[in-house]
Amino acid sequence: MASHGGQIYRFERESGRSLGEICDFSASINPLGPPESVRAAIIAGVPWLAHYPDPEATALTQALAARLNIDPEMIICGNGSTELIYLLARSLRPKTMLLTAPTFSEYERAGRDGNIRRLLLRPEDSFAVQPERFIVALEEMAPASGCLAFLCNPNNPTGSLLPRAGVLKIAAAARRLQCHLVVDEAFMDFVPESESVLNHVAGNPYLIVLRSLTKIYGIPGLRIGFGVFPRPLAREIRGRQEPWTVNTLAQRAAIAALADEAYLEETRAVIASGKKTLAEGFKALDVTFFPAAANFFLINHPRAQEILVSLRRKGILLRDCANFPGLDESYLRVAVRSERENRSLLREMEAICRA
Repeated sequence: MASHGGQIYRFERESGRSLGEICDFSASINPLGPPESVRAAIIAGVPWLAHYPDPEATALTQALAARLNIDPEMIICGNGSTELIYLLARSLRPKTMLLTAPTFSEYERAGRDGNIRRLLLRPEDSFAVQPERFIVALEEMAPASGCLAFLCNPNNPTGSLLPRAGVLKIAAAARRLQCHLVVDEAFMDFVPESESVLNHVAGNPYLIVLRSLTKIYGIPGLRIGFGVFPRPLAREIRGRQEPWTVNTLAQRAAIAALADEAYLEETRAVIASGKKTLAEGFKALDVTFFPAAANFFLINHPRAQEILVSLRRKGILLRDCANFPGLDESYLRVAVRSERENRSLLREMEAICRA
């Protein structure tokens, strides 16, 4: 199984620490935790647990359609956007897949039966995707039938954002080459919505956009995400989806979260302040960090593994990026947490780096 951040259960067992004693910078989740509106929706939904969930997540789909101004027939909700990644791979059965490296590991696991090609992102470009290089890689791959490409934007674990114009340039090339392009916008809620390409799916039969609701609303334990698909593909994907993958509480929580604008405003202020604190701290410690549009930083330090191990002893978890193709053991990913936690992390890192 691929390694991910947020391995708190394993750490709890191995370290003997309770959940309240663990400070998890390894998972890039909203530090505010679930909004009160979501907590209330979960409590109100308890009586419905005696019934099966709505297999089509109708109310949630309608709420998403209204909020995003998208045809509800193009929306499919899933048990996190990861479920939809696997559904796509099973439905399209690509013979060749194009991935950037580094990027989210589940793309490769979902398409492991096909031929995986990687476009290496370069540290000298701050690991940013260059549209021209991506399109050349598509052109080299697309003559083979059954082509699928994944573009994580903002990218995980680098945090880099390809502006909307660049994504649309790649999407136009994918259409010309008849290669499906999946734009994974799991962290787009931390970026101005104008950078999203959700509203371009209807005009491009080869463009698919995935979104997550767990990161921005602090509910990864509920597993809820959605995808926007061209209508013919949406019908096929929906027909292959297992029943009841989105549970009742997740559906009700997501509907409540979508209406909570005040929570989003507070979140963006907290994340902006936290990023500023961490960036200034990394700079003072001579820790290399890369420009990040999302709620986390990719950092590089020759003593990264020492930092990782030393912090674990104190109950502080960072994401070791050594298992990402294109990175090595000198890279770590650091999520933005609360101001208190961010400053505590920097103090502990200073004690290690200055020793």
